[in-house]
Amino acid sequence: MTALEQVVEQLRTGERFLLVTHEHPDGDAVGSLLAMHGVLRALDKDAVMFIGAQEFPLPKEYAWLDHHEVVSELPADLSERVLVFLDCGSIERNPAEGLKGAGGTILNIDHHHDNTRFGTIDLVDDGASCTAEIVWQIAHALGAPLSLAVAEALYVGLITDTGRFMYENTGSSSHAMAAELIDAGVDVPIVYRRVYEGWPEPKLHLVARALSRVQRHSGGRLTFTHLFAQDFSETGALDSHTEGIVDVLRAIDGTKVAAVARQRSDADAGQWKVSLRSSDGEVDVSAIARAGGGGGHRAAAGFNAALDPADLVAFIDAQIATQR
Repeated sequence: MTALEQVVEQLRTGERFLLVTHEHPDGDAVGSLLAMHGVLRALDKDAVMFIGAQEFPLPKEYAWLDHHEVVSELPADLSERVLVFLDCGSIERNPAEGLKGAGGTILNIDHHHDNTRFGTIDLVDDGASCTAEIVWQIAHALGAPLSLAVAEALYVGLITDTGRFMYENTGSSSHAMAAELIDAGVDVPIVYRRVYEGWPEPKLHLVARALSRVQRHSGGRLTFTHLFAQDFSETGALDSHTEGIVDVLRAIDGTKVAAVARQRSDADAGQWKVSLRSSDGEVDVSAIARAGGGGGHRAAAGFNAALDPADLVAFIDAQIATQR
């Protein structure tokens, strides 16, 4: 049996599931989680979704998706449930300690090429544009109907992880999936506005600060900016308001790698969270992220570091040089 067939069999015959994803969930993580829950509930399964309390409120871009059934405490019968990890490249990417010692069956469903294969069954397809695409395939294999809520969740995962169909992971299957989701009722203009427009004013001021600090290095190959913790407190912006800044840098002519570093908090001002994007696939930013203790995709990745901005630039620049 293929990994897909094994996962489908587990989902078809199992009765109780716990669905989880990675920390700081993005559109693909949230979309895949909600969609898988909808698929299993349509089959009358007992499925619980878990996201840690520290992740709330969810970013505005995804918070409009119906997530009222998500819980932030692990269920008492955890050991009796099949664990379904979605879009999680390694088990360490979910900080909930209870999950690491839960035992039992783990279904690892993901599309990251550097996935550590930590599951009892590893359905890892790095040719898929997003984990939502794999969930879509699973729904087909299970014969589960695509409700509007499931279709919207899958569509959010699809458009965010393909960069609105601009990234190199976009394939014909991505567009076939989009067509089916639109036929299921997804209103493309409405979803687009909810995910990419309607900026709150604090985000505008935060973006202005980030753009005012843009630096070009290595003849423009690296485009970098940074945000201090005080930038968030002074503008009233949230961490989630940094969404999209790195894509602005990525679009600058000559850029091979775009990087945005932001301090995690005033209390931990030495820690920086770094988001990376590759503009044309020439540089594998996931390799840079792994060197920094993180991970991700060839075109989009990230890591945490205790370096000041100048040292971060030097580190990233040196990593780019290894790929020339």
